[in-house]
Amino acid sequence: MPNWHDILGELHEHATTHSVAAQNTLDIVRRKYLRALSDLTGRNVIAYYSGFLTKPGVHGTDINDDDMNAFMSCIHGMERARGLDLILHTPGGGIAATEALVHYLRQMFGQNIRAIIPQIAMSAGTMMALSCREVVMGKQSSLGPIDPQLGGIPADIVVKEFQRAYAEIQQDPVKAHVWAPILNRYTPSFLTQCENAISWSKRFVQEALERNMLADRPDRTQLAEAIVNELSDGMANRAHDKHLSIQHVRDLGIATIQLEDDPQLQDAVLTVHHCFSHTMASSTAIKIVETHEGRANIRHVAQQMPQLQMMQPQQN
Repeated sequence: MPNWHDILGELHEHATTHSVAAQNTLDIVRRKYLRALSDLTGRNVIAYYSGFLTKPGVHGTDINDDDMNAFMSCIHGMERARGLDLILHTPGGGIAATEALVHYLRQMFGQNIRAIIPQIAMSAGTMMALSCREVVMGKQSSLGPIDPQLGGIPADIVVKEFQRAYAEIQQDPVKAHVWAPILNRYTPSFLTQCENAISWSKRFVQEALERNMLADRPDRTQLAEAIVNELSDGMANRAHDKHLSIQHVRDLGIATIQLEDDPQLQDAVLTVHHCFSHTMASSTAIKIVETHEGRANIRHVAQQMPQLQMMQPQQN
Protein backbone atom coordinates (compact mmCIF):
# COMPACT_ATOMS: atom_id res chain seq x y z
CA MET A 1 0.00 0.00 0.00
CA PRO A 2 1.52 3.40 -0.97
CA ASN A 3 1.78 5.51 2.16
CA TRP A 4 2.09 9.29 2.45
CA HIS A 5 5.85 9.20 1.76
CA ASP A 6 5.46 6.80 -1.18
CA ILE A 7 3.01 9.16 -2.88
CA LEU A 8 5.36 12.09 -2.24
CA GLY A 9 8.13 10.10 -3.90
CA GLU A 10 5.92 9.33 -6.89
CA LEU A 11 5.04 13.00 -7.24
CA HIS A 12 8.71 13.99 -7.27
CA GLU A 13 9.61 11.23 -9.71
CA HIS A 14 6.78 12.14 -12.08
CA ALA A 15 7.67 15.84 -12.04
CA THR A 16 11.33 15.06 -12.69
CA THR A 17 10.78 12.42 -15.37
CA HIS A 18 8.20 14.38 -17.34
CA SER A 19 9.42 17.92 -16.64
CA VAL A 20 5.96 19.20 -15.77
CA ALA A 21 4.88 21.82 -13.25
CA ALA A 22 4.20 20.71 -9.69
CA GLN A 23 0.49 21.57 -9.93
CA ASN A 24 0.08 19.48 -13.09
CA THR A 25 1.86 16.58 -11.41
CA LEU A 26 -0.48 16.75 -8.42
CA ASP A 27 -3.51 16.71 -10.73
CA ILE A 28 -2.25 13.86 -12.93
CA VAL A 29 -1.26 11.54 -10.08
CA ARG A 30 -4.40 12.29 -8.04
CA ARG A 31 -6.69 11.59 -10.96
CA LYS A 32 -4.86 8.38 -11.80
CA TYR A 33 -5.72 6.98 -8.38
CA LEU A 34 -9.29 8.29 -8.42
CA ARG A 35 -9.78 6.37 -11.66
CA ALA A 36 -8.18 3.29 -10.11
CA LEU A 37 -10.64 3.42 -7.21
CA SER A 38 -13.59 3.59 -9.61
CA ASP A 39 -12.17 0.74 -11.69
CA LEU A 40 -11.92 -1.38 -8.55
CA THR A 41 -15.47 -0.75 -7.32
CA GLY A 42 -17.26 -0.30 -10.64
CA ARG A 43 -18.91 2.79 -9.17
CA ASN A 44 -18.85 6.52 -9.79
CA VAL A 45 -16.55 8.39 -7.42
CA ILE A 46 -16.73 11.99 -6.26
CA ALA A 47 -14.12 13.23 -3.81
CA TYR A 48 -15.18 16.21 -1.70
CA TYR A 49 -12.07 17.52 0.01
CA SER A 50 -11.65 20.59 2.18
CA GLY A 51 -8.30 22.15 3.08
CA PHE A 52 -9.41 22.95 6.62
CA LEU A 53 -6.47 21.07 8.16
CA THR A 54 -3.72 22.66 6.08
CA LYS A 55 -5.31 26.12 5.90
CA PRO A 56 -7.17 26.60 9.19
CA GLY A 57 -9.35 29.67 9.46
CA VAL A 58 -9.47 30.32 5.72
CA HIS A 59 -12.92 31.32 4.46
CA GLY A 60 -14.63 28.83 2.14
CA THR A 61 -13.39 25.50 3.50
CA ASP A 62 -16.84 24.73 4.96
CA ILE A 63 -19.86 23.14 3.29
CA ASN A 64 -21.67 26.05 1.62
CA ASP A 65 -23.93 26.91 -1.30
CA ASP A 66 -20.98 27.34 -3.68
CA ASP A 67 -20.59 23.56 -3.54
CA MET A 68 -23.81 22.97 -5.46
CA ASN A 69 -22.32 24.27 -8.70
CA ALA A 70 -19.28 22.07 -8.15
CA PHE A 71 -21.41 18.93 -7.74
CA MET A 72 -23.59 19.83 -10.69
CA SER A 73 -20.59 20.21 -13.01
CA CYS A 74 -19.06 16.96 -11.75
CA ILE A 75 -22.22 14.85 -12.02
CA HIS A 76 -23.19 16.07 -15.49
CA GLY A 77 -22.91 13.17 -17.93
CA MET A 78 -22.29 10.49 -15.29
CA GLU A 79 -23.78 7.05 -15.74
CA ARG A 80 -25.95 7.34 -12.65
CA ALA A 81 -27.05 3.70 -12.58
CA ARG A 82 -23.53 2.87 -11.34
CA GLY A 83 -24.28 4.60 -8.04
CA LEU A 84 -21.93 6.90 -6.20
CA ASP A 85 -19.07 6.60 -3.75
CA LEU A 86 -18.80 9.96 -2.02
CA ILE A 87 -15.41 10.50 -0.38
CA LEU A 88 -15.81 13.07 2.40
CA HIS A 89 -13.11 15.09 4.14
CA THR A 90 -14.70 18.17 5.70
CA PRO A 91 -15.16 20.07 8.97
CA GLY A 92 -18.86 20.57 8.22
CA GLY A 93 -20.77 23.74 7.42
CA GLY A 94 -24.27 25.13 7.00
CA ILE A 95 -27.35 22.99 7.51
CA ALA A 96 -29.21 24.63 4.61
CA ALA A 97 -26.38 23.98 2.12
CA THR A 98 -25.96 20.43 3.38
CA GLU A 99 -29.66 19.67 3.11
CA ALA A 100 -29.72 21.01 -0.46
CA LEU A 101 -26.71 18.89 -1.47
CA VAL A 102 -28.20 15.75 0.07
CA HIS A 103 -31.50 16.35 -1.72
CA TYR A 104 -29.68 16.89 -5.04
CA LEU A 105 -27.54 13.76 -4.69
CA ARG A 106 -30.62 11.72 -3.82
CA GLN A 107 -32.33 12.99 -6.98
CA MET A 108 -29.30 11.98 -9.05
CA PHE A 109 -28.47 8.59 -7.52
CA GLY A 110 -31.47 7.58 -5.42
CA GLN A 111 -30.46 5.40 -2.47
CA ASN A 112 -27.35 4.05 -4.19
CA ILE A 113 -24.83 6.30 -2.42
CA ARG A 114 -22.24 5.31 0.12
CA ALA A 115 -19.96 7.63 2.05
CA ILE A 116 -16.24 6.91 2.37
CA ILE A 117 -14.42 8.60 5.26
CA PRO A 118 -10.64 8.26 4.84
CA GLN A 119 -9.96 10.50 7.83
CA ILE A 120 -12.59 12.92 9.11
CA ALA A 121 -16.07 14.23 8.29
CA MET A 122 -17.46 16.31 11.12
CA SER A 123 -20.73 18.08 11.91
CA ALA A 124 -22.59 18.66 8.62
CA GLY A 125 -20.12 16.25 7.00
CA THR A 126 -21.47 13.60 9.37
CA MET A 127 -24.98 14.59 8.30
CA MET A 128 -24.04 13.95 4.67
CA ALA A 129 -22.57 10.58 5.60
CA LEU A 130 -25.72 9.58 7.50
CA SER A 131 -27.84 10.35 4.43
CA CYS A 132 -26.04 7.59 2.51
CA ARG A 133 -26.81 3.89 2.31
CA GLU A 134 -23.74 3.00 4.37
CA VAL A 135 -20.52 4.52 5.64
CA VAL A 136 -17.05 3.14 4.92
CA MET A 137 -14.58 3.88 7.73
CA GLY A 138 -11.16 2.69 8.80
CA LYS A 139 -9.42 2.57 12.15
CA GLN A 140 -8.21 6.14 11.58
CA SER A 141 -11.60 7.52 10.48
CA SER A 142 -13.87 9.77 12.51
CA LEU A 143 -17.36 11.21 12.35
CA GLY A 144 -18.60 13.80 14.84
CA PRO A 145 -21.58 15.22 16.72
CA ILE A 146 -24.27 16.99 14.69
CA ASP A 147 -25.49 19.52 17.25
CA PRO A 148 -25.87 22.88 15.43
CA GLN A 149 -23.66 25.84 16.24
CA LEU A 150 -24.84 29.46 16.03
CA GLY A 151 -21.92 31.80 15.68
CA GLY A 152 -19.69 29.18 17.24
CA ILE A 153 -22.06 28.73 20.20
CA PRO A 154 -23.59 25.24 20.62
CA ALA A 155 -27.36 25.60 20.36
CA ASP A 156 -28.07 22.54 22.51
CA ILE A 157 -25.91 23.85 25.36
CA VAL A 158 -27.65 27.24 25.22
CA VAL A 159 -31.08 25.62 25.55
CA LYS A 160 -29.94 23.44 28.43
CA GLU A 161 -28.34 26.43 30.11
CA PHE A 162 -31.60 28.38 29.95
CA GLN A 163 -33.48 25.38 31.35
CA ARG A 164 -31.01 25.06 34.21
CA ALA A 165 -31.21 28.78 34.96
CA TYR A 166 -34.99 28.69 35.01
CA ALA A 167 -35.06 25.68 37.34
CA GLU A 168 -32.53 27.14 39.76
CA ILE A 169 -34.20 30.56 39.89
CA GLN A 170 -37.59 28.94 40.45
CA GLN A 171 -36.14 27.05 43.39
CA ASP A 172 -34.16 30.00 44.77
CA PRO A 173 -34.96 33.50 43.39
CA VAL A 174 -31.70 34.86 44.82
CA LYS A 175 -29.86 32.95 42.09
CA ALA A 176 -31.33 35.32 39.52
CA HIS A 177 -28.48 37.69 40.40
CA VAL A 178 -25.94 34.96 39.63
CA TRP A 179 -27.51 34.04 36.32
CA ALA A 180 -28.17 37.61 35.15
CA PRO A 181 -24.71 38.35 33.67
CA ILE A 182 -24.71 34.97 31.91
CA LEU A 183 -28.15 35.31 30.36
CA ASN A 184 -27.54 38.94 29.42
CA ARG A 185 -24.95 37.77 26.90
CA TYR A 186 -27.71 36.48 24.64
CA THR A 187 -29.68 38.73 22.30
CA PRO A 188 -33.49 38.70 22.12
CA SER A 189 -34.86 35.69 20.18
CA PHE A 190 -31.50 33.86 20.43
CA LEU A 191 -33.03 31.04 22.46
CA THR A 192 -35.75 30.58 19.86
CA GLN A 193 -33.15 30.53 17.09
CA CYS A 194 -31.28 27.80 18.96
CA GLU A 195 -34.44 25.75 19.44
CA ASN A 196 -35.30 26.09 15.74
CA ALA A 197 -31.79 25.07 14.68
CA ILE A 198 -31.89 21.98 16.89
CA SER A 199 -35.32 20.98 15.60
CA TRP A 200 -34.29 21.51 11.96
CA SER A 201 -31.05 19.56 12.34
CA LYS A 202 -32.70 16.61 14.07
CA ARG A 203 -35.60 16.40 11.62
CA PHE A 204 -33.31 16.57 8.59
CA VAL A 205 -30.99 13.77 9.78
CA GLN A 206 -33.81 11.57 11.05
CA GLU A 207 -35.64 11.78 7.72
CA ALA A 208 -32.39 11.12 5.83
CA LEU A 209 -31.71 7.99 7.90
CA GLU A 210 -35.23 6.67 7.49
CA ARG A 211 -35.25 7.22 3.73
CA ASN A 212 -31.98 5.44 2.99
CA MET A 213 -29.69 3.78 5.54
CA LEU A 214 -32.51 2.44 7.74
CA ALA A 215 -35.23 2.23 5.08
CA ASP A 216 -35.52 -1.58 5.24
CA ARG A 217 -35.65 -1.83 9.02
CA PRO A 218 -39.03 -2.17 10.74
CA ASP A 219 -37.69 -0.16 13.69
CA ARG A 220 -36.26 2.60 11.49
CA THR A 221 -38.12 5.45 13.18
CA GLN A 222 -37.07 4.47 16.69
CA LEU A 223 -33.47 3.72 15.69
CA ALA A 224 -33.13 6.93 13.67
CA GLU A 225 -34.46 8.93 16.61
CA ALA A 226 -31.99 7.26 18.98
CA ILE A 227 -29.04 7.94 16.66
CA VAL A 228 -30.03 11.57 16.18
CA ASN A 229 -30.58 12.17 19.90
CA GLU A 230 -27.17 10.70 20.76
CA LEU A 231 -25.29 12.71 18.14
CA SER A 232 -27.18 15.93 18.96
CA ASP A 233 -26.61 15.89 22.72
CA GLY A 234 -24.05 18.60 23.40
CA MET A 235 -23.76 17.71 27.07
CA ALA A 236 -23.18 13.99 26.46
CA ASN A 237 -20.64 14.56 23.68
CA ARG A 238 -18.86 17.27 25.70
CA ALA A 239 -17.47 19.02 22.60
CA HIS A 240 -18.59 19.64 19.03
CA ASP A 241 -15.24 18.46 17.69
CA LYS A 242 -15.39 15.10 19.49
CA HIS A 243 -14.08 12.34 17.21
CA LEU A 244 -16.29 9.26 16.93
CA SER A 245 -14.55 6.06 15.85
CA ILE A 246 -16.05 3.33 13.70
CA GLN A 247 -16.76 1.24 16.79
CA HIS A 248 -18.62 4.14 18.42
CA VAL A 249 -20.57 4.70 15.21
CA ARG A 250 -21.43 1.02 14.93
CA ASP A 251 -22.60 0.90 18.52
CA LEU A 252 -25.13 3.62 17.67
CA GLY A 253 -26.63 1.42 14.93
CA ILE A 254 -25.17 3.23 11.92
CA ALA A 255 -24.52 0.95 8.93
CA THR A 256 -20.75 0.81 8.46
CA ILE A 257 -18.17 -1.09 6.43
CA GLN A 258 -14.73 -1.66 7.98
CA LEU A 259 -12.18 -0.46 5.44
CA GLU A 260 -9.58 -2.95 6.65
CA ASP A 261 -11.88 -5.86 5.77
CA ASP A 262 -11.12 -5.25 2.06
CA PRO A 263 -7.35 -4.67 1.61
CA GLN A 264 -7.76 -3.68 -2.05
CA LEU A 265 -10.38 -1.08 -1.20
CA GLN A 266 -8.30 0.14 1.74
CA ASP A 267 -5.27 0.51 -0.54
CA ALA A 268 -7.24 2.43 -3.17
CA VAL A 269 -9.02 4.75 -0.73
CA LEU A 270 -5.98 5.67 1.35
CA THR A 271 -3.87 6.26 -1.75
CA VAL A 272 -6.48 8.73 -2.99
CA HIS A 273 -6.50 10.35 0.45
CA HIS A 274 -2.71 10.78 0.45
CA CYS A 275 -2.90 12.36 -3.01
CA PHE A 276 -5.45 14.92 -1.84
CA SER A 277 -3.48 15.58 1.33
CA HIS A 278 -0.38 16.43 -0.75
CA THR A 279 -2.45 18.62 -3.04
CA MET A 280 -3.89 20.61 -0.15
CA ALA A 281 -0.50 20.97 1.53
CA SER A 282 1.42 21.91 -1.62
CA SER A 283 -0.97 24.27 -3.38
CA THR A 284 -3.31 27.19 -2.77
CA ALA A 285 -6.36 24.92 -3.11
CA ILE A 286 -8.85 25.15 -0.24
CA LYS A 287 -11.54 22.87 -1.65
CA ILE A 288 -11.67 20.26 -4.39
CA VAL A 289 -14.71 18.46 -5.77
CA GLU A 290 -13.43 15.93 -8.30
CA THR A 291 -14.63 12.83 -10.12
CA HIS A 292 -12.96 9.63 -11.32
CA GLU A 293 -13.52 10.96 -14.85
CA GLY A 294 -11.21 13.90 -14.21
CA ARG A 295 -13.79 16.65 -13.90
CA ALA A 296 -12.82 18.95 -11.08
CA ASN A 297 -13.99 22.14 -9.44
CA ILE A 298 -11.07 23.59 -7.47
CA ARG A 299 -11.33 26.67 -5.31
CA HIS A 300 -8.19 28.48 -4.25
CA VAL A 301 -7.33 30.92 -1.48
CA ALA A 302 -8.75 34.40 -2.13
CA GLN A 303 -10.12 33.24 -5.48
CA GLN A 304 -13.50 34.55 -6.52
CA MET A 305 -14.16 32.02 -9.26
CA PRO A 306 -13.31 28.30 -9.04
CA GLN A 307 -11.20 26.59 -11.68
CA LEU A 308 -13.06 24.01 -13.74
CA GLN A 309 -10.70 21.31 -14.91
CA MET A 310 -11.01 18.30 -17.17
CA MET A 311 -8.81 15.24 -17.25
CA GLN A 312 -5.36 16.01 -18.54
CA PRO A 313 -3.65 13.44 -20.79
CA GLN A 314 -1.03 11.51 -18.89
CA GLN A 315 2.48 11.21 -20.22
CA ASN A 316 4.07 7.79 -20.40
